[in-house]
Amino acid sequence: MAKIFCYDEVPVIQTKAGKIKGYKYDGVYIFKGIAYAKAKRFQMPEPVDAWEGVKETASYGFVCPLLTQETPSAELLVPHRYWPQDENCQNLNIWTNSLEKGAKKPVMVWLHGGGYTAGSAIEQEAYDGFSMCDNGDVVVVTVNHRLNILGFLDLSPFGEKYRNSGNAGLADLVAALKWIQENITEFGGDPDNVTLFGQSGGGMKVTGLMQIPEADGLFHKGIIMSGVSDGKLLPMLSGDGREIVTAMLNQLSIPESEIERLEMLPYYELAQAYNKVCMSVAQKGAYIGGMPIVNDYYKGEPLITGFRNHAATIPLMVGSVFGEFAFAPASFNKQELTKTQTEEIIKSQFGEHTEKVRELFAKAYPEKHPVDVLALDRIFRLPSKELVKLHAKEKKAPAYLYEFTLEFPYQNGKVAWHCSDIPFIFHNTHRVEISNIPGISDELEKQIFEAAMQFARTGNPNHDGLPQWQPVTPEEAPTMIFDRKCEVRHNFDDELLKILEEILPPFNLAAMIQDMQH
Repeated sequence: MAKIFCYDEVPVIQTKAGKIKGYKYDGVYIFKGIAYAKAKRFQMPEPVDAWEGVKETASYGFVCPLLTQETPSAELLVPHRYWPQDENCQNLNIWTNSLEKGAKKPVMVWLHGGGYTAGSAIEQEAYDGFSMCDNGDVVVVTVNHRLNILGFLDLSPFGEKYRNSGNAGLADLVAALKWIQENITEFGGDPDNVTLFGQSGGGMKVTGLMQIPEADGLFHKGIIMSGVSDGKLLPMLSGDGREIVTAMLNQLSIPESEIERLEMLPYYELAQAYNKVCMSVAQKGAYIGGMPIVNDYYKGEPLITGFRNHAATIPLMVGSVFGEFAFAPASFNKQELTKTQTEEIIKSQFGEHTEKVRELFAKAYPEKHPVDVLALDRIFRLPSKELVKLHAKEKKAPAYLYEFTLEFPYQNGKVAWHCSDIPFIFHNTHRVEISNIPGISDELEKQIFEAAMQFARTGNPNHDGLPQWQPVTPEEAPTMIFDRKCEVRHNFDDELLKILEEILPPFNLAAMIQDMQH
């Protein structure tokens, strides 16, 4: 049956700053590229200027410029959409099935991944909000904001107007949440029921916003996907921006007295200077930006600085995926390995500990192939467990833990990788070809999606399609396993992760990226 597109009949919406017009497609109203703030470079966001007339919001807005040229790769695993870049990127997109002010639908606000340096609100095919809105009866909002040196470079030693430049990207998100608070009723949303959800860097932005007093009351629940920071993946380098900014000024032959010239320089000249000097500054162990800086505005990641009182009152759903950074293809077909070959492969990694590792892995993941232990994530699973236990100690709100462990029909049974759960939570497996497994993915998508929707509605992800899922306590970490069969397991991988931490070297993200590029 033909889908229906409407434009002329769609009412004009009055936002606080002016009138906008979107369109309606197949029952969903869509608004793209709505400006929620403006900002001078390195400075705090301000409200947008009011306008006369009606602005059409039928095109996505600019996305934040990147430090380096994007190179399409691994598009089967994580299909992307590339889009024009400009630093005036404070815009958001909305999908809703009602424009009734009293509709009071739960609001889902997506914070994209890419650390604090890359990514965008529309970067992945799976980020499209249509299906979530249509199937979940929620209002979906996806947000662009300043990243990298535009959003996270501390120039505070060089002038009062730059006092929070090291957190400008998070301040943009607070501005977006304020815009949502003031305007979302016009789009059928409930400003008193806002759930943040984000993956990877987007998950870190959820905990980041929990640690900003100015964001208190602007959101009420959080879903953190493969994005808990304990300071190991992205180490917090000490000090302020004096050294890195001075190095950039020297590279650009600009005297410190003319620091404001950095505000006028074409972005790519600035990025080039930063890229040239950042490694030598980092090697000294000094701050180089690229992530929030702890100050009066932002109180630091909960696992490093502890939860603020208000943060502990926010219900959480926190999880990770089985293989996270296991993007590289295996050099063997695990389905064809003999027992001896399997043993040799595991032994090459674990040596004298092989038998113990194999035994603990079989106990934790009885249905997985023994060589899958080589791909097992610990960089997000461990801190995810720590975060929910820390949250549970406060006894102010529930926290639910999950692990996505699906195996995909690719490269002889590829374990779940970083981002592979996103199409399921967005109800977008139809948009990501590799997610489609006959007789499996439709059912699993329903189970994961409905858990997220129930959590958005009530703060509790339980529904009839899943076994009973208990919140975490300081002693017990029940984990919902999302797989061909969904089940809850208790503290099942504690021993395994403990021995892997003892045997294996610390995870090195920079080395992993280098390996992938060669």
